[in-house]
Amino acid sequence: MAVGFDGLRFEHWQVETGADGVVLVAIDRAGQAVNALSQDMLIELDALVERLTIDPPRGVVFRSGKASGFVAGADIREFRDFDARGTVKDALFRGQQVFQKIADLPCPTVAAIHGYCMGGGTELALACRYRVASSDPSTRIGLPEVKLGIYPGWGGSVRLPRLVGAPAAMDLMLTGRTLSATAARAAGLVDKVVDAPMLIDTAIALALDPRPRLFQQRFQAWATNTWLARQILAPMLVKQVSRKARREHYPAPYSLIDTWRRTGGGIQSRLAAERKSVARLAATPTARNLTRVFFLQERLKALGGKDSGIRRVHVVGAGVMGGDIAAWSAYKGFDVTLTDREQPIIAAALARAQELFARKVRDDTKRPEVSARLVADPDGAGAAQADLVIEAIVERAQAKRELYAQVEPRMKPDALLTTNTSSIPLVELREVVQRPAQFAGLHYFNPVALMPLVEIVRHDLLAADTERRLAAFCRSIDKLPVPVAGTPGFLVNRVLFPYLLEAATAFAEGIPGRAIDSAATRFGMPMGPIELIDTVGLDVATGVAGELGPFLGLEIPAALSITPEAGRRGKKDGHGLYRWENGKPVKPETAKDYKPPADLQDRLMLPLLNEAVAALHDGVVADADLLDAGVIFGTGFAPFRGGPIQYIRETGADALLATLEALRSRHGERFRARPGWDSPALR
Repeated sequence: MAVGFDGLRFEHWQVETGADGVVLVAIDRAGQAVNALSQDMLIELDALVERLTIDPPRGVVFRSGKASGFVAGADIREFRDFDARGTVKDALFRGQQVFQKIADLPCPTVAAIHGYCMGGGTELALACRYRVASSDPSTRIGLPEVKLGIYPGWGGSVRLPRLVGAPAAMDLMLTGRTLSATAARAAGLVDKVVDAPMLIDTAIALALDPRPRLFQQRFQAWATNTWLARQILAPMLVKQVSRKARREHYPAPYSLIDTWRRTGGGIQSRLAAERKSVARLAATPTARNLTRVFFLQERLKALGGKDSGIRRVHVVGAGVMGGDIAAWSAYKGFDVTLTDREQPIIAAALARAQELFARKVRDDTKRPEVSARLVADPDGAGAAQADLVIEAIVERAQAKRELYAQVEPRMKPDALLTTNTSSIPLVELREVVQRPAQFAGLHYFNPVALMPLVEIVRHDLLAADTERRLAAFCRSIDKLPVPVAGTPGFLVNRVLFPYLLEAATAFAEGIPGRAIDSAATRFGMPMGPIELIDTVGLDVATGVAGELGPFLGLEIPAALSITPEAGRRGKKDGHGLYRWENGKPVKPETAKDYKPPADLQDRLMLPLLNEAVAALHDGVVADADLLDAGVIFGTGFAPFRGGPIQYIRETGADALLATLEALRSRHGERFRARPGWDSPALR
């Protein structure tokens, strides 16, 4: 039991009253390293606030009892269980009413925020009269519930617009992005920003000497929430959201806007509308699948532990992938040497790295330190000091083997040698490797700065400790590792290839690229396959086709079987299947009366699902959850569908098999069902 409060004892809250009459309430969930608000905590908080209401102190300060952060949000595992039991609305009501009691306390209340403050933690802070945040870089404040298919349901969607104004509040809730302490102060979400050692003293001082908010802030908050303002702003917000998310795929942002637009009246009326809307969203397939994706992500994060033993990284190959891998590693704190056969190639990679650092490191005074961690190494001397060597040269097995024979003898005994090959089986590459136990694939995806997944490619001689160290390294650079078998294409490219191949086949048949891309994005893919081929590069796609076509027994259309002409490799050259301007594809318009084939979407998506089933059957990954995680985070496969295997379960394997058979009868044997459709994992 934690410290008592006037006869009450709490498990998750530590309460003390200072000589100045201010009550300090420390949030400290028992038995957990992170504060995630559970129903047990809310029940205790309710009792605590009842006592504060009966005998109000001079002020109340809420702070964290954990060193790393304020509150990470609600307990999502518990929330998932409430959904299964149909009690989400009850859980929402409890949180709303406890936080409203905090808002109604007849004394000043202050949230002292250090570190992460997310979701329910931010809603707790919003229920307080004031918020003070530490200037530490770890302090981030946000309401990311939209990423779980819902929106703030403990009063956050009601209070935030009336605190910072509707436009700023909606931007925060509709995107799920987080704010630094300084940005939160500028938005009006935080009242003061101070150095971390001064946080609690400043919060106490504010509770003892509360200051009214500026009239301009209060007026803006009121003006943007009037009935007329809501009717004017809501359609504009819907238009903005529709550019990035379809209503049928992601209903939460649209429900948030609609509930805010039509609901006025007192606080309880608005809380009731919020509660009803969020409870309804929580029961949708989208919310359930996005919650599933959250737990898949947590599983990948847990692989490998924390310490990789890697401090220095040497990257061989300064092309787009190698250069970007080196830059990202340096940005994340590693000392990196980058080598290539030609100095101009290294120079181009360093120039791209500076663009990354300029985007990511906003503090001009810290950027030189980051830049200094990435060093041009034309002679390759860095291999001798590196803990990890990453090869990212041309996709030819013989060239890679020749490189290993040169580099490995210079490496430290405990250093790891890895390849960024996208499709070549590791048994073909390890023939010259002297220490195969310390050799693995470390396959990144393009663009490195945006794609979260890295495949750790196994082979039968790989040491378990090597895999663990590589997984830990991936986590230290904020990437999600997924262990995969070293068969051609590994997981992501193997599953994605038939999808891209069918798109290229349809394109060769004369179906417009715009129509093909539109069919895929209507399914929920983040980018159409024709645009994706150009983005990856026709040269890279052709190389993958050469490896995977024979392995999968698929015929390759000319667009992916012939090495592209110079200057026509896709986005990087400005020309490919599309023409590119300012980094965006110029897609020719289709005729107004053009109607794409009725089975176009099935033609694209069924090959992907078919190969996902085969990859699971062949043991490319350990289980269906890892397959879904790998494909979602490696390809962007519609997260709201929960992954290929989850989509098969929800749609029905038998129904999809019937569709495959219909496609086979119309288009040929490439649509024959692959082995594995009888697996219990699909049901």
